[in-house]
Order: sequence, then C-alpha cells, then structure tokens
Amino acid sequence: MSTNESAIRLSTLIQEHQAAMLADWIAHLQGLSFRSNGAAEEQLGRHCTQLLGLLPAAVRNGGLDSIDGRAWDEVRDLLTEISGERAKQGSTPSETATFVFSLKQSLFSVLRSALETQAETLADALWNTSSLLDKLGLFTIEVFQKSRDQIIVRQQQELLELSTPVVKLWEDILALPLIGTLDSARTQVVMESLLEKIVETGAAIAIIDITGVPTVDTLVAQHLMKTIAAARLMGADCIISGIRPQIAQTIVHLGVNLEDVVTKATLADAFVIALARVGATVVRKA
Repeated sequence: MSTNESAIRLSTLIQEHQAAMLADWIAHLQGLSFRSNGAAEEQLGRHCTQLLGLLPAAVRNGGLDSIDGRAWDEVRDLLTEISGERAKQGSTPSETATFVFSLKQSLFSVLRSALETQAETLADALWNTSSLLDKLGLFTIEVFQKSRDQIIVRQQQELLELSTPVVKLWEDILALPLIGTLDSARTQVVMESLLEKIVETGAAIAIIDITGVPTVDTLVAQHLMKTIAAARLMGADCIISGIRPQIAQTIVHLGVNLEDVVTKATLADAFVIALARVGATVVRKA
C-alpha cells in the first residue's frame, strides 16, 4: 500500500472512530496526569478534541512523511499554543510530549481492530502512524523549549528592572540604590531607568548608592562612569554614595579617576549635599 493510500485510510479511520478514540485518549491522559483539578481536566479535554478534530484533514491532505507542509499549519499552530500554555503553567517537556505520544495507544487500538486480518497492511499502518506522532511529539518539545526560554529571558529582564529602582527622595533629587554585581546588561537597565526617571521628574541631582555592590573593579567603575556621563547629558549631576574603605582603596589602586564626581560614605551624607545643591534644608523640630 502506498503512503498516500495509508494516509487516506488513517484519516478515514480517525473520522469514523473519533468519539471512541477521544474518550479513550482523555481517560489515558488523566491516568498519567500530574495535575488533577477541574480547570486542568477541562483544558485537557479541549486540547484533545481540537487536535483530534484537525488530524484527519491534515493527514489526508498533508500525508504522513512530513508535518512541514501547509496542510499541517493548523495542527502546528495548535501544538504551539498548547506548548506555550504548558510552559507558562510549569509543565515539564516530558509531560508536554506525552500529550501527543499517548495518542498512539488509541490509534493503534483502532488500527488493530480495522486491519486485524491484514498483517502486512497493519504493520505498515502502525509504523507510519508511530512515525507521524513521533514527529508531532518532537515538534511539541522544540516549541515548548523555545517558549520556556522566552519566559526565562522575560523573567530575567523583569528581575533586572525590579533590582534597579529609581526613587524620588525630594523635589529634584533622585536615588538609585544598587545591590549586587554590575555587568553590561544590568548597567544598560540601570542607565535606561535613571534617564527615564530624570526625564519624567526633571531632577537635577541623582544619588547612585553602591552600598550593596560587593566589589568594584575596573569594569564596574567604567559602568558607573558611563551612567554618570549619560545623566549629565540629561542635565543631572550625580553623587556616588556607599564608598566603603575597601572600595576606596580598590578605586585608588585601579587608578580610576573620580575627581570630578562627588562621593560620600553614606546615602545620608549624599542626601545632605544634594539638598544643599537644590537650595533645600531639613530642620529637626524642637
């Protein structure tokens, strides 16, 4: 039997036995499921129904050799959507692939019943069906991995933004407390956050507090100088606070030029200088 004839036969069998296959497939998946709640079961049933409904036309028009043709577009789109949802929900790659691979049991059962008297035809049909579902399962894993990588990158970006808050301390005074190591990617986020806040508030002074930066090397110093230079281009002067004795010695040893930058040991000292520059003062009440 040719591959095209096998595809037509499989498509016809899926259409004829769709309801029974769907019930058997869902029951099998529920037995394997790591998550058993109403919402998960409703989603599982919907996904199974959609995929089984799309398969007959895709198999008939796209054949069994490849799932790259246009006839398989809707199936690939559905699997992409399913993989993305499962990646967001925290499923594992094996759980996601099992969704497709587990359909083999129901399909094989239908094929054996329909072709039990045609051993050679049955063997070919089982092989072609198994190969097809393997392709669909591998596609699902690839898409799942891409979706999870995108989620990780987005979460890393969000964490970077959360770890570099720009705080308005006073009229015309901003503070940027830095915690952790400064690398190129984080410096870019720091610079963008500070410049956006300067534009938003029209601040004249920005205090960069490095109390939480564990070490200052040449690269970190360069990143700080770039941020200061960018802020000055926007019309804001910078004060660096949190200069501990060890950091001061390191900066001197590295030969980093901070002569035109005001530095203070604590954020409070820097705030006093900033208040004086904007013509404000804080008085303790008697």
